[in-house]
Amino acid sequence: MHNMQAKFLLTLIAGFIPFIFSAQNYFSDFNFTEADSIRGELQVNRSCYDVHHYDLNIAIDMDRKSISGYNKISLQYLEQSDQIQIDLFENLKVDSILVDSEKIDYTRKFDAIFINTPEWNPDSKHEILVAYSGIPIIARHAPWDGGFSWDYDSTGQPFVGVSCEGIGASLWWPCKDHLSDEPDSMDIKITIPSTLMVVANGNLISTEEQNDQSTYHWKVSYPINNYNVTLNIANYAHFNEQYISGVDTLDLDYYVLKHHLEIAKEHFKQVPGVLEAFEYYFGSYPFWNDGYALVETPYLGMEHQSAIAYGNQYMRGYLGRMIPKDMDWDYIIVHETGHEYWGNSVSITDHADMWIHESFTTYMEALYVEYHYGREAVDRYLSLFKKHDNKLPIIGPANVNFQDWGSSDHYFKGSWILHTIRSIYNEDERWFRSLRDIYNEFKYSVTNSEELLNYMCHQFEEHPDYDFSLRPILDQYLYHPNIPTLEYRIKEKKKSLVVDYRWDTDVEGFEMPIEIGKQGQWFRVKATNKWAELIIPNFRAIDFDINGKGYLINEKKLK
Repeated sequence: MHNMQAKFLLTLIAGFIPFIFSAQNYFSDFNFTEADSIRGELQVNRSCYDVHHYDLNIAIDMDRKSISGYNKISLQYLEQSDQIQIDLFENLKVDSILVDSEKIDYTRKFDAIFINTPEWNPDSKHEILVAYSGIPIIARHAPWDGGFSWDYDSTGQPFVGVSCEGIGASLWWPCKDHLSDEPDSMDIKITIPSTLMVVANGNLISTEEQNDQSTYHWKVSYPINNYNVTLNIANYAHFNEQYISGVDTLDLDYYVLKHHLEIAKEHFKQVPGVLEAFEYYFGSYPFWNDGYALVETPYLGMEHQSAIAYGNQYMRGYLGRMIPKDMDWDYIIVHETGHEYWGNSVSITDHADMWIHESFTTYMEALYVEYHYGREAVDRYLSLFKKHDNKLPIIGPANVNFQDWGSSDHYFKGSWILHTIRSIYNEDERWFRSLRDIYNEFKYSVTNSEELLNYMCHQFEEHPDYDFSLRPILDQYLYHPNIPTLEYRIKEKKKSLVVDYRWDTDVEGFEMPIEIGKQGQWFRVKATNKWAELIIPNFRAIDFDINGKGYLINEKKLK
């Protein structure tokens, strides 16, 4: 886990605790169970060990839609605990468990396996091999409601994929299914009928054939969060190209259904332009050695690391929608590639903080638009997504693996929050440098809202130009469902206009600058929760306006 810098600890302890309880109160109607806590909480039986490597070996029975095999977990024991927890959905059978090559007993409760470890010493290293089998759950609405997607292509060949964000990787393989712990690397070996092909994460190391079965060995050389581990099975056609950045060359691999080969070759020509835009803002594609891949899937898409699931049917936008009519780019390619930076490289420790994955990635769509279409196009693009539910905070309840957001606010509202911070900065060069610094601070690590927000605030407040705190602003937008409302009254007095204004917010001590006046004559004022007055000479009430173009706010005129 990314270590929190000491200079932020006082802010965390003194400033954050009230907001924890405030945010949790919004979720009091949710009935969380013991199973939710066992699945979502980092109790000592999970925090006591660190996973270094997974070696997943399974065979797929295409007729029975079942899996069988084992996962070998290489770990380091960190602190004393009576037992450790490994996760595997209870509908899958545990055939045996070996600890350091010796068969052991275990217990199960809900979707967890508990192994006694009384003799282990801190800092010792161990291998746990979990052999298992069964029929994994079928996705009801992939990728949002995950599981296996068993389908067929237009020629009658099997077309299979798995997606498990939120619900968890333990629906199909045994692991420490908590976002706080990513293995340093992983081997994935999948056996299927030789008439088909398996595409998983990382690089293809080997293919071995025996008795009409083929075993594909894929290797991931970077840390990877569990829900990004995937397999895709089809009668794929494969083609590739290279993306050149400076003196470096990145392999781009595409796996598509054979009858889509020609349309894919044309449609995927936009990929280098996506990589170029994101490299401009954030630096090189983060999983360079493992390559970049798009893999056609029977569901819409998913950010599977170095093996992005693609199912947008070779259409512009999101199945032909959701982008301005004068633009021509594939939403799934742009969004899921953005996740390679935010979600895959920068990862979170708890689903409560999913906004870090989704808000930053959704904002990357706007940056892609800005890079290729210009600054004006950003405002047009984001304006499509300015209506939000505002029913729950963007940051959810911790320790329960919360999935039931019921809205897309942590996508679109979150991107607007970042755009609002850009408006507060009021200097694009500094804002883009800030974004890149945030990414570089947390790349290849796991983090949480408090750690990231404290870094953002410190970064903002170290500049003498900003004489107010960013923290209350972020707390209002992220820990409360309501967005700030600028209340104002205007009154003509002789030839001047008297403007009284303030912010109405849940968070006390809220200060945020805003422009008021009219086009060509804007006055940037730092509004607070207290009423303030601005007198504008030679100004009529009929001309008065609020420049909320780059802000996510409400406006309320009072009498």
